[in-house]
Amino acid sequence: MTRYQYHIFAPYRVCPLGAHVDHQHGIVTGFAINKGVDFWFTPNEDGQVHLESWTFDGFVDFDITQASQVKEKHWGDYARGAKYALRKRFILKKGITGVIQGSLPIGGLSSSAAVLVAYVMAFAKANDIELTPMEIVQIASEAEREYIGLNNGILDQSCIVLGKKEGLLFLDCDSNEYRIIKRNPKMPDFEIGIFFSGLTRSLVNSDYNLRVYECKTAAWNMLAYMEQPLKTFDKTFLRDIPRLTFEKTRIAMPQRFARRAEHFYSEYRRVRQGVTAWESGNIELFGKLCFESCESSIHNYECGSPELIAIYEIMRSLPGVYGGRFSGAGFKGACIAIVNPEYKDEIERELTKRYLEKFPEYEKTFKVYFVKPDDGARFI
Repeated sequence: MTRYQYHIFAPYRVCPLGAHVDHQHGIVTGFAINKGVDFWFTPNEDGQVHLESWTFDGFVDFDITQASQVKEKHWGDYARGAKYALRKRFILKKGITGVIQGSLPIGGLSSSAAVLVAYVMAFAKANDIELTPMEIVQIASEAEREYIGLNNGILDQSCIVLGKKEGLLFLDCDSNEYRIIKRNPKMPDFEIGIFFSGLTRSLVNSDYNLRVYECKTAAWNMLAYMEQPLKTFDKTFLRDIPRLTFEKTRIAMPQRFARRAEHFYSEYRRVRQGVTAWESGNIELFGKLCFESCESSIHNYECGSPELIAIYEIMRSLPGVYGGRFSGAGFKGACIAIVNPEYKDEIERELTKRYLEKFPEYEKTFKVYFVKPDDGARFI
């Protein structure tokens, strides 16, 4: 391999509790994991960016000093998005030459956010820009919202940048305050199972953005019924409306909007309970709450393909699985589970057997991995 000056590792992430609430300024939990994106690069003086991917075909070339043009619906859009968000704040003069590679299949682990974080860090390094961890989070998130077109919150980028191998990230997406809750010494060993359905998905083309709008519409309904002033849609969040207001107004609004709000408020409660369980070392309760989160994702948030629901139902019945849920937006992608490492072989064998009996067409693309928490994005 060509020798490059720098090497960034940006981990993938999992979110055991706090599903689908970051865009409504909720509270979330997460881990960075020991699989992710590796990016090797060398800065140059001419302002040209030349990128190669060992995961996708083709090359990407553009001038970092010029404004990003129309998206090309190509993996290079993520590098252009990082440039776009950085150029809003800084003058960029130096380009890079580099190669990027992912270590797991695409779908459910926020690989797009990991890639964006890597590009933001690389462009900043090349141009002698010092960024705090939260600045990296915010710039990468802005790139994904404003350039890529995914109306997400800061959960993905925060896990990827702020995660620590020795603990659970607890993040308030309203205040951006966070802490790492170290693993209680009483807690038994665990690993994280990742079960790829065999489907891949693009969130921009899924119902992800639609769900965001439904949550905001639920908030608007509540404010309107209570004759409260309405804010513009981009400044309307369920977090700003008390649960008591929801209880008073839920019967008056269309039920699809009431279900979205019910998921938000119940997930807020589950995250609070989960943090207490984690602090006390009660991994069984923590896992039970993860299962309850997935139930709400299915019935209140109404996401989940037949494939993901099948994986979820199978893993619920397996010994050694403390808890789990859909990962990512939950439309295709993967499921994650907190597991007892002693049962890994049995879990993989039974899950693979029962899933492929139901969906034999995914025999070549269904994958099972076991990973561990890791530190956030860093230079190697």
